[in-house]
Amino acid sequence: MSSRFNVWAPKAQSVTLLADGQKHPMVARDGDWWEAPGAPATGEVDYGYLLNNAENPVPDPRSRRQPEGVHKLSRTFDAGTYSWSDDSWVSPGLDGSVIYELHIGTFTPEGTFDAAVGKLDYLANLGVQYIELLPVNAFNGTHNWGYDGVLWYAIHELYGGPEGYQRFVDAAHQRGLGVIQDVVYNHLGPSGNYLTQFAPYLTEGKANTWGDSLNLDGPLSDEVRRYVVDNLLMWFRDYHVDGLRLDAVHALHDERAIHILEEFAVETAHCAEELGKPLFLIAESDLNNPRLIAARSAGGYGLAGQWSDDFHHAAHVNLTGETAGYYSDFDSVGALAKVYREGFFHNGTWSSFRERSHGRPIDPAKHSLHQLVVCTQNHDQIGNRAAGDRLSGTLNSAQLAQAAVLNIAGPFTPMLFMGEEYGATTPWPFFTSHPEPELGKATAEGRLAEFEKMGWDPEAVPNPQDPGTFASAKLDWSELERQDQAGLLNIYRDLIRLRRENKDLRNPDFTSVSVEFDEDQRWLVLRRGKRTAVVVNFAGEQREVPLAAKEVLLSTEPGESIGSGTVTLPAHGAAILKV
Repeated sequence: MSSRFNVWAPKAQSVTLLADGQKHPMVARDGDWWEAPGAPATGEVDYGYLLNNAENPVPDPRSRRQPEGVHKLSRTFDAGTYSWSDDSWVSPGLDGSVIYELHIGTFTPEGTFDAAVGKLDYLANLGVQYIELLPVNAFNGTHNWGYDGVLWYAIHELYGGPEGYQRFVDAAHQRGLGVIQDVVYNHLGPSGNYLTQFAPYLTEGKANTWGDSLNLDGPLSDEVRRYVVDNLLMWFRDYHVDGLRLDAVHALHDERAIHILEEFAVETAHCAEELGKPLFLIAESDLNNPRLIAARSAGGYGLAGQWSDDFHHAAHVNLTGETAGYYSDFDSVGALAKVYREGFFHNGTWSSFRERSHGRPIDPAKHSLHQLVVCTQNHDQIGNRAAGDRLSGTLNSAQLAQAAVLNIAGPFTPMLFMGEEYGATTPWPFFTSHPEPELGKATAEGRLAEFEKMGWDPEAVPNPQDPGTFASAKLDWSELERQDQAGLLNIYRDLIRLRRENKDLRNPDFTSVSVEFDEDQRWLVLRRGKRTAVVVNFAGEQREVPLAAKEVLLSTEPGESIGSGTVTLPAHGAAILKV
């Protein structure tokens, strides 16, 4: 292709490039690609496309910048002009180290990449290895979670645009922090999506929860798949990210012999070889299907990891006692024990919420514990509650520390949600800023309908369109000055350090895990290897746990003691012991 303004537009009868106010008629070439002879070859250019002699231009499907929003002109961006300073950074890959999930718009008061750079030393001191950013691609409006993106190649301008993103990743790497980017390929947002005017990017009649599915297996889907794969590779090549989190892959409808997820894995492996560094993909999936992370040689898709919501549900129920909706199956200490041992709770078992059997077993001989990414809080599990309330709104300080132990001292790859480490009390509700009144109204009404099955009070659901809802989600960093929250932060730091230093806590082998528990007494012992045990008392009173221990490596509450063949834990206490 001869021009940087080439565009794939099989639906168009004519295409004109509008570049810096000048019109350039485009010529159709092989494969329904259009090019513009005489278009500007260099320099920064504001541009758009006039399809079928339309009066108003539409943005480039591969736009790299949208300085005035997703309905306006695109702007060129040359990613190669940035001078990187991260040559000394060496990614460890997905090795079980702690991930820290954050949303740029609410992580700091300013809500920008540059402001987030100011918190990187704090995160390095916390001890986390990776920062996982919620989606940052261009969406309509000023703020939302990021899952309503419509131009996947452009980075939201109010966050700092593509240059701000490069500065952030570079600064993170200089501090020994890797970056994982959350990407959404299962749907497009409701406003600002012009892609379907160019080509059949979506498939009508195969809708998922959020709208029409991407055309991954229908007519002309080869170019659609290329569009997505090229975007995936963009993050690695142009922005130096270390891994991608693939949103809701169960909503990717693909009946081809080579599934798009396998294609992602193959392309990522080739890119890793090209760049000479580890790159990885983590899938969000509610299918409990280990095929996602099975090796391609064994018929799997070859992804590095996937989320396991079952851990969250089991931990949440045992910590809070909530059993509504999808929590109902996890109402036992035994449920958490099963997840620790087998990775999934539903691995072919009956799911009362789905009213059918769900999942399949993980083969412990073929998988690593680190392939499962888990949490006790994340953007979904907080934000999809009626009021967006965190565990800090329900649990006392001892239980919040207990949650940290369950996650960080557990066998999987632990992930934290921003502010969790100090017990942030700020909520994280669902928020939007749709400029269209009718879309804002529909979003608010749809939000209320979502909570019916969970049995939550509709009166407690904030209006997503209210600017105050967004403002309430911003972290209040002054909370670190409070004694109880500073104490919780110290526990998180100590836990992350101990996980890094203790070989048993880093062991990725399924056979290294065993669990004992007492359902009536509500205690659990998680054995990690031969020398380390994690003991948790979920009861509201002291418990004696039958366990021969030699030394306390870490405890969350004063009052624990080691006896002859027993360990005494205070109410809601947790400890890590040398045995």
